[in-house]
Amino acid sequence: MKLSVIVPTFNEAPNIQELVQRTTTACLGIEAELIFVDDSTDSTPATIQHAAVNSTLPVRMIHRDHPSGGLSGAVIEGITASDAEYCLVMDGDLQHPPEMIPVLLSQLESTASDVALASRYCGEGGSNAGLSGTYRRMVSASATLVTRSLFPVRLKDCSDPMTGFFAIRKSSIDMTALQPSGFKILLEILSRQRLKIVEVPFIFGRRSAGTSKASIGQGLHFIRQVGELRMGRIGLFAVVGAIGTLLNLLIMTALLFLDVHYVVAAIAAAEITILSNFLMQEKLVFNGALHRAASTHKRFLQSVGFNNAEALLRLPVLVLLVEMLLINSVLAQAGTLAAAFGLRYLFHTKVVYLARPRIKPLPDDVIPADPIPTRLALETVSPSRP
Repeated sequence: MKLSVIVPTFNEAPNIQELVQRTTTACLGIEAELIFVDDSTDSTPATIQHAAVNSTLPVRMIHRDHPSGGLSGAVIEGITASDAEYCLVMDGDLQHPPEMIPVLLSQLESTASDVALASRYCGEGGSNAGLSGTYRRMVSASATLVTRSLFPVRLKDCSDPMTGFFAIRKSSIDMTALQPSGFKILLEILSRQRLKIVEVPFIFGRRSAGTSKASIGQGLHFIRQVGELRMGRIGLFAVVGAIGTLLNLLIMTALLFLDVHYVVAAIAAAEITILSNFLMQEKLVFNGALHRAASTHKRFLQSVGFNNAEALLRLPVLVLLVEMLLINSVLAQAGTLAAAFGLRYLFHTKVVYLARPRIKPLPDDVIPADPIPTRLALETVSPSRP
């Protein structure tokens, strides 16, 4: 197999039939297949199955009942399932024109590049006009500018690291180096490896059916993804810790201004920031690890319990610094918080968010001794092209 076209889908039923038809036409003369990695909660799986039966292009579907890693995880699962020499990734909403599939493949083959991407910002033919509204276009352009400035070396030949329309030479990509999370998988691939890139301008089309998946939550995922790629998880943890420390000191200062004793003020500030830090850790630092970690209830008890114990141990040190060394109580509080940073990070990475073994349930009609992988039992395959 030369090419696998990988399409992650989430509730895209109205677009499936046209996408399969246009992809089939675009792939004439190419030994290709179409792989849907579907996380849908609507009729999309049934629509894919119907389209597969009537397609001359081989179509497979991997339906994920318990998806992990977001859109990036879906793309990685599709690439992993492929045995083709090249993999091409595109959205299922038809804003990425299937007619460009042979163009991207040709660029990979003729230039010996590792990645060929369709860019909205290179050459005279690129455009992001398909984004709905000036606001979304500004957000997209700003995110691209920020991302390129954060990775000036790895992205020096890439004008559109945020695009979801690209092709890769599979043998060039170290899949074990990827840590998929969020929805910008190309950024994950390019920032973790040195790859030769070729770009092709394209016009980002308008959505004809379905609804956009863009949201504030996706924006937070993007911030977390960029932060982790640039600084690593410990860097994100440090940022959250710095925000929590600032909040802690502001609360303590306000209480001292109200004539609250510094010990009481320190305890109150600690309790409030312990809760806020847990919420920020869940959303910004360890979000991509939640599906492999313990339950939310257990994570909460472990994190809050440890931080309360650590705060209790810091309290005598605070009293010693204030009473014996006559250090300002707010400065002393800041010092004790900074000193305990490493211990907090180790506990949360090695205990609270430690990955648990994944146990996948077998289908009802498969006995435990059956050697067929569960994922293959969920695939739907259309007849091969005659």
